[in-house]
Amino acid sequence: MHISSGRWMYGLLLALLTSLLWGILPIKLKEVLQVMDPVTVTWYRLTVAGSLLLAYLAAARRLPRFRPLGRKGAWLLALAIGGLTANYVLYLVGLRLLSPGTTQLVIQVAPILLLISSLFIFRERFSLGQALGLMVMLLGFGLFFNQRLGELLTSLTTYTTGVLTVLAAAFVWTFYGLAQKQLLTLWSSVQVMMVIYLSCALLLTPWAQPLQVLELSPLQGWLLLACCLNTLVAYGAFAEALAHWEASRVSATLALTPLVTFVSVALASTWWPDHVLPEAVNWIAYAGAVVVVLGSALTALGPSLMASLRARKARRLAATQG
Repeated sequence: MHISSGRWMYGLLLALLTSLLWGILPIKLKEVLQVMDPVTVTWYRLTVAGSLLLAYLAAARRLPRFRPLGRKGAWLLALAIGGLTANYVLYLVGLRLLSPGTTQLVIQVAPILLLISSLFIFRERFSLGQALGLMVMLLGFGLFFNQRLGELLTSLTTYTTGVLTVLAAAFVWTFYGLAQKQLLTLWSSVQVMMVIYLSCALLLTPWAQPLQVLELSPLQGWLLLACCLNTLVAYGAFAEALAHWEASRVSATLALTPLVTFVSVALASTWWPDHVLPEAVNWIAYAGAVVVVLGSALTALGPSLMASLRARKARRLAATQG
């Protein structure tokens, strides 16, 4: 079993860096999507990130061996590749239809779906704290969509289509997450991501239009490069954070990502109004976003909080009996 290094401050800073990078990512992608289609943007992101990981692993002589996979591992790899490819493309399709903040908030459903799936597949426990966190999240979503609940529930508008598309992206990501969890028993995380990134890029090649990059403005070109590197750097910071801090606390910190997006959109729409539009939501929706983040953090910290409460009760009982 992995034991963190105990350098919690370093782990916290890395988790915050990951949250920052993931938080500003949809703002950059939104600008690039004005010229490029979602498949081509995804192809570039995966190709660049996968190629850099390939170069690193080749230099370190740590390229993965495929023989240990076997038939079961090959099916898991295919599931991970299909899930991540669909997730990346559907996320960008949804982002085209929604604002960055709304997209980032809705995609928070993905880790919750993974948690629920793990209950059935890996027989993991669902604590009372996690159940409370899930209910808080649902309340937060209700508050966030307060202005458009009727539209979401009664008609298939562009907004509704965007929300459903991002929910679909979260759903297929669950298949990727479950498959990757099993693949990590055979390969390191870097090896898994290198193979998946390059395989996803290869899968998308027939539909990608790389020459669209020539239509980008200089600003959009730099933003595309930043999006490609964001995938690699954010994941690296995330993996390193897990090495120094407990996974539950890293996950709780990453729950801040939607708030980073909302704050970034507010700042960017002030500084660059020609490129970034402000979020069209009221104060109840902003409060709902905060509640969603709190619910997500509570869901991540639920098991450790319940264990801490049980340990505290046990100490009190022992002190009383003593």
